[in-house]
Amino acid sequence: MASRRRPRAGPLLPPLLLLLLGATAGQEVPPSCDSQIYCQGSLLDTVQKSKIYNDDKTFVDMKQKKPSQEILSEFQTLMDSTNGSPSQEQIRNFVSDNFEEGKELEEWTPPDWVKKPSSLNTIRDPDLRNWAYYLNDMWKELARRISDDVKENPDRYSLIYVPNGFIIPGGRFREYYYWDTYWIVNGILICGMKETAKGIIANFAHMVEDIGHIPNGGRVYYLERSQPPMFVPMIYSYTTYVKPHEAQMIIKQYIDTMDKEFSFWMSNRTVAVEKNGKSYTLCRYYAPSSGPRPESYTDDIETAQYASTNEARENIYHQIKSGAESGWDFSGRWFIKDKTNAGNLSNIQTQYIIPVDLNAFVYWNAEILCKFHSTLHNHKKAQYYCTKAKEWLDAVTEVFWHDDVGIWLDYDISNNVRREYFYPSNVAPLWTGCYKKERVSIDKIIAYLKENKIDRYPGGVPTSLDYTGEQWDYPNAWPPLQGIIIQGLDLTEYPRAQKYAYELAQTWVQSNYKSYKTDGYMYEKYDASSFGRKGGGGEYEVQTGFGWSNGIILELLKKYGQVLEATPKTNNHESRRATKRRKQQHGKI
Repeated sequence: MASRRRPRAGPLLPPLLLLLLGATAGQEVPPSCDSQIYCQGSLLDTVQKSKIYNDDKTFVDMKQKKPSQEILSEFQTLMDSTNGSPSQEQIRNFVSDNFEEGKELEEWTPPDWVKKPSSLNTIRDPDLRNWAYYLNDMWKELARRISDDVKENPDRYSLIYVPNGFIIPGGRFREYYYWDTYWIVNGILICGMKETAKGIIANFAHMVEDIGHIPNGGRVYYLERSQPPMFVPMIYSYTTYVKPHEAQMIIKQYIDTMDKEFSFWMSNRTVAVEKNGKSYTLCRYYAPSSGPRPESYTDDIETAQYASTNEARENIYHQIKSGAESGWDFSGRWFIKDKTNAGNLSNIQTQYIIPVDLNAFVYWNAEILCKFHSTLHNHKKAQYYCTKAKEWLDAVTEVFWHDDVGIWLDYDISNNVRREYFYPSNVAPLWTGCYKKERVSIDKIIAYLKENKIDRYPGGVPTSLDYTGEQWDYPNAWPPLQGIIIQGLDLTEYPRAQKYAYELAQTWVQSNYKSYKTDGYMYEKYDASSFGRKGGGGEYEVQTGFGWSNGIILELLKKYGQVLEATPKTNNHESRRATKRRKQQHGKI
């Protein structure tokens, strides 16, 4: 586990603001789930605080050997016999007697997996081509399906049953995750695994129909929070890889489910934002549930330990879970202290920051659903989504776009100020097409990126320019954000932006390849400040695998594989300096 700084309690927001946002002081919120073992109660509290495992996730991912009530009864006997203070050894023995690991997932070879997909043969550089074959091999290594016992005895597991096989991210993440899966699906589609992708989509549809939304990941302790809404874009990706009649069939099959997923965000994650005397409806991350996160129980207790009241402590827990819902867990992006992003994790106020990227995703969902309903001749619903897309486009433009700096910026509704900080997510509207060409200057966006020198980092675009010790900040560079910024620039079809996109892609691919050749692994995140080095920081050690890292590289190799080379001819930074010196010597600067 990474070391943690000693936090101070973050400020509570005014009661009036809490009331406006639907989070009144003292309001009852549900626990993470109903389970008295995996989500709440004395047993969970006692086991996690005992620290018999280095990672809190270990316990809540274990299978119960006995029915829950029998285990709870034995736990009460233990507590009674020890006056409520069992030793670490007694707790260890209790867990050993009642729980076990490794009984829920089975290794699985996707039936449509092939050793060397023909789609990868077009990659010109032989080293990159062999690397792509390795990444394709990793799909088989990361493929899992849920055992029948989980379906037959769901109460004994924290894992949420789904019927089809899937691809896990890797490392400690041995279940499916929501937004990770978007890039995983894109990667396996590139490798020709359409049936596997279709099964994964069916799994997510199963959750929407059964739960009402797609949770953060495939565990019951994630039920009260989601992740960035990528289910509809996932289906859209699938339709681009199949014949038109197959695309039409899957759209028709899941159109009602897609409607339900979109409705979840409209019903549970919208808020009115006042800007320049006008009110706009936008989305935020907001996932309140009582208590610490079960999978990071003691971390959250430590973060909130200096809170002066139970209300303040619960507010921190709510904001932490909302930050986890964003996928950016965690970042100074969600900190509010004196109207800035200063402070530490105890200053987290996720629900009061309206994110550029989430709302660009919501626009994209609405735009896709408008098209899908149009193809099915559902004209009334098509009009609904076309109207929603326009509403979101207008709101994103008016609330987030700032012509003076040439970029979109997050908005703090607790202080009514824009967030003047660089994040790759600032460029997300380019990726989803959520911008008005007559209002947005691509040249200004490029100038903003160059002013922040994001192309000067040898390991990729940093997640922020602030070092906080949190993993979604400097110096870490995260694969999905590279895809968003690179593909967003390229999709403008503006030559300067496309050239810039290629340069960023080259840096990312070559740095990832260097790390792979040195360590033999793909990582979930990388170090932007160093060429070919894994990332770090946050609550746990950097994980290998890794689903979305593989997917993004395959996307970039598909796009640029004819021109990219595995190894830079010279150090890019030395090359830039040498070019500058030559121009100075010739009087060109």
